[in-house]
Amino acid sequence: MSDLRVLSDAFIPELPNRYSGKVRENYDLPDGRRIIIATDRISAFDAILTSIPFKGEILTQIARHWFEETADICPNHVLEYPDPNVVVGTRLEILPVEIVVRGYLAGTTSTSILTKYRNGEREMYGTVLPDGLRANERLREAIITPTSKAFDGGHDEPLSEAQILEQGLLTPAQWQTVSGYALQLFARGQARAAENGLILADTKYEFGVDKDGAIVLADEIHTPDSSRYWIAATYEQAFQKSERPESFDKDFIRSWVTARCDPYKDPIPTIPQEIVNQASRVYAQAYEAITGKVFSPDLSGDTVLDRVRANLKRYF
Repeated sequence: MSDLRVLSDAFIPELPNRYSGKVRENYDLPDGRRIIIATDRISAFDAILTSIPFKGEILTQIARHWFEETADICPNHVLEYPDPNVVVGTRLEILPVEIVVRGYLAGTTSTSILTKYRNGEREMYGTVLPDGLRANERLREAIITPTSKAFDGGHDEPLSEAQILEQGLLTPAQWQTVSGYALQLFARGQARAAENGLILADTKYEFGVDKDGAIVLADEIHTPDSSRYWIAATYEQAFQKSERPESFDKDFIRSWVTARCDPYKDPIPTIPQEIVNQASRVYAQAYEAITGKVFSPDLSGDTVLDRVRANLKRYF
C-alpha cells in the first residue's frame, strides 16, 4: 500500500488552536466549532504503533452511520462532514465519566466485568451479578459499568452510580440523562447489529455539555474501536466450547508486538507491511458488516492530506 494513501499526520498550519491526540488532530475554531481529523494512526501501550491505510476514514464513516441511526434518541456533536476523515462538531465540555454498557460477561482488562467476576467479585459498578455465569454469557439485561475518565494519562477507575453522585462528578439529573441515553443507544445498536448478523456485546459512550447546558453525545459511537462485536452465526458454538467468540480481531497487531518485546520497556519493532495491510482489510470488513454497505475509499487528491486540506480550505 502506497504511503500516499496513509494519513499519518494531519498538521494543517492554517487552522487554529491545534490539539494532537493519539489518533486524532483537533482544531478549535473561534466560533465554538471543533474540526476533528481522524488519522490512520493506531496506538497501544501508550505509543503509536503504526498507521493503517483507510483506518481513519473507516472509523469516521462507521461513526457517521451510527450518529445518523440514533439521532432520534439523543443529540450528538456532529455539524457536518467536509471530508471522509473529518467531522466538524460542536465544541463540548466533556463529562468526567465514561459510560460503558455491557450486554455480556466479557472483557480482558482489569476493569472488565469478566476479569472481576473471575476474581470472585459479584458486586461491581453498583450491580450484583449471580453465581454460575460463564465467560461471554449474555446478561439478563444490559448494565452500565461507568469509569472515571482519565484526562491526563491516568488510568480509568470503576465507579458506581452512588460514587458518581457522592463525588459530584455528575448531578442526579445528568446521571439520569446519560444513563437513559446510553441504554437506549445500546438497545438500538444491538437491534441494528443483529439485523446484519452481528452481536454488539459492549460499547462505551462519551458525553459532553454544550454552551446551553444540554447533554450531547460526543467522540464516536459503535465503532469497532469503541465496541466489542461478535459474529452471531458462530457465537453459540464458541460459547458452548468456552472459546472466545469470533470477532473483528484487530488485536493481532498488539499480539504481534507483545510476542517480540515488552512494549512498555523495549523499543517497538517495525511492523511488517503484510500485517499492516491485513489490519486494513479487517477494518474494511468491519465497515461492511456493521453498515451493510460496500467500502469504497475516497482516492481523490494526490495524497490523503492533500484531499483533507482541499476540503477544509473554507475554514482557513
